[in-house]
Amino acid sequence: MTEVPEEPTPAITPGEENTTPTAPTSETVPPTAPETVPATEPTVAADAPASQTALDVTSTTAAPGASFGAAATDGTDATDPNTQSKKPRITLGLVAGFAVVALLGGASGAGVALWAVGNQATSAVSGSTSPASITVNDPGNATLITSVVAKAAPAIVTINVSGQGTGGSGSGVIISEDGNVITNAHVVTLDGKVADPKVTVTTSDGRLLSATVVGFDPISDIAVIHIDDAKGMPFVEIADSSALNVGDGTVAIGAPLGLSGTVTSGIVSALNRSITIASSALPADPEADSAPKDPESPDLWNFDLFGEDSGQSTSNQASVALSVIQTDAAINPGNSGGALLNSDGELIGINVAIASSGGTAGNIGVGFAIPANLASRVANEILESGTATHGLLGAAVADVTDDPAQSDAHVVGASIVDVSKGGAAAAAGLKIGDIVTGFNGLPITNKTDLTAQVRAHSAGEKTTLTYVRAGKANTVDVTLGSLN
Repeated sequence: MTEVPEEPTPAITPGEENTTPTAPTSETVPPTAPETVPATEPTVAADAPASQTALDVTSTTAAPGASFGAAATDGTDATDPNTQSKKPRITLGLVAGFAVVALLGGASGAGVALWAVGNQATSAVSGSTSPASITVNDPGNATLITSVVAKAAPAIVTINVSGQGTGGSGSGVIISEDGNVITNAHVVTLDGKVADPKVTVTTSDGRLLSATVVGFDPISDIAVIHIDDAKGMPFVEIADSSALNVGDGTVAIGAPLGLSGTVTSGIVSALNRSITIASSALPADPEADSAPKDPESPDLWNFDLFGEDSGQSTSNQASVALSVIQTDAAINPGNSGGALLNSDGELIGINVAIASSGGTAGNIGVGFAIPANLASRVANEILESGTATHGLLGAAVADVTDDPAQSDAHVVGASIVDVSKGGAAAAAGLKIGDIVTGFNGLPITNKTDLTAQVRAHSAGEKTTLTYVRAGKANTVDVTLGSLN
């Protein structure tokens, strides 16, 4: 990612976003049958390290098109922000690459590159489309990445959003031939600034098509839009992201800085990495929000926007905990909502954020993507009912290192500091003082790990927790409640 300037005038101005023209070629490879090197899967497996960031979340979903007000919360999964410890400053940003007017709290990370749209007009073109072709200039020397791009790139779109005098762009992934597209919630809401946006998409072959927001889910930062009157659209196949190994190859495709069809590659650096992201797309009651009130807290991974108000504090934002795929494929502002693919050209994640050091916002090889299994579950629920469900444990948790009652503990995990009457934790027999160390076989090292895993599952789902009580490890089955 390039360093994000704080000047109100970005490097890319309205109307300059174009798809790179296709170069003369000796052969055109259809996206469904690229004539390239056969895809192979890496076989090296490794366990992903758990995140060291720590922040629990109390949050709610918002109905599509709803205005943003105070969030409803039962307060059961909130953690006292005063228990947050201080660590060296690291920041993270959502990578929507918009173009608007504000630099939000703490200023760092992949950011949302925003620019003012003003009176910029767009003309919607609807109707049936044929799959685009990707050209291969030298098939004899084509690489595995070439094969992935030839297969998947026609299904990656640039999403243009406008409303209330602002606008911007991100990326999206077509998941059905009738034009359903997965992207990020912060893309279609311009980070919570627009409740009823106008949306168009630019396809890989340069057409501008009108689209409608089907729904969005701020808890997972997933949204679904539908390309109007679409049929015969190219679409990606969705892989089982739970089958990934650390070291597997990755390819990211999106529109960083509005540069449609940009391709980068890398590997899966870690799995089940837990992060928290401040989000204005999520309504919040400041009294119930468990986000740190100190904007310099390293526990809050912020997103960064171009433009005005760069000193705005993150303390007025809600936050979400996500369990993500970490990759070193270059992800930059504008990649938000774009595809992270495996070596077979299948979708393994939706790019969402990057880490940045200090106050700069640029790619440093630490990018994050929402796993395809979570993205597809949420997308399917949105398509079916307009909203998505998320699990609720019904317990307030803290990091073991931040809980005075656990000063003699010899394990890391999420310490239960309160249990809601009638909640899932109470029904399973969990008590104050228990230390949760595992969730469905995954290690839990802090409260963010636990919150992210609980939220990634649907309401009513049966899960297994490992916990320590009085120095003894125990296992219990828990049927999750519903986050309202």
